[in-house]
Amino acid sequence: MRIEPSDDIGETVAGVEACDAGPKVAFRWHMTRDDLSTALAARQVVMTGVHRIDAITLTTPDMAASIAFYRAVGFTISFGGDDSEFTTMSIEPNGPHVNLISHHEADRTLVSWGRAIFHVDDVDDLHQRLVATGYQPDTEPADASWGERYFAIHDPGGHDLSFARPLDN
Repeated sequence: MRIEPSDDIGETVAGVEACDAGPKVAFRWHMTRDDLSTALAARQVVMTGVHRIDAITLTTPDMAASIAFYRAVGFTISFGGDDSEFTTMSIEPNGPHVNLISHHEADRTLVSWGRAIFHVDDVDDLHQRLVATGYQPDTEPADASWGERYFAIHDPGGHDLSFARPLDN
């Protein structure tokens, strides 16, 4: 593998984005087929093109109540608000995001639903904060057989959520 200067400013080249460090400077990352095979085998990487779930969109009958809930969890509004038909709440600028859409703005009614699971730093602390704010989780924090500490709760729109963290080995 080698890195060398390139004239391709501002475009992605071989999986590495060009950089702008004052004067225009870009680099091209060259990887041989053997380098790629070794990297994939070592990390057991599956190249699907999908990196992560960026956002989940949930319908809500009460935008203000849902915003208050997600604020208590730690999300902040990045678009919309209490009087909006559509609101985006984020943990960080690049996600994850929870989009909230008013029931009457939704294109269709969901027939079935699963559970959204959010990984957090401290399950017990978040549980205590939500209880102190007046929310009633469905379960107490517990260590699950699948290797996570978690608790379940329904948001004001009735969506089944879980907040979890992997257990230390």
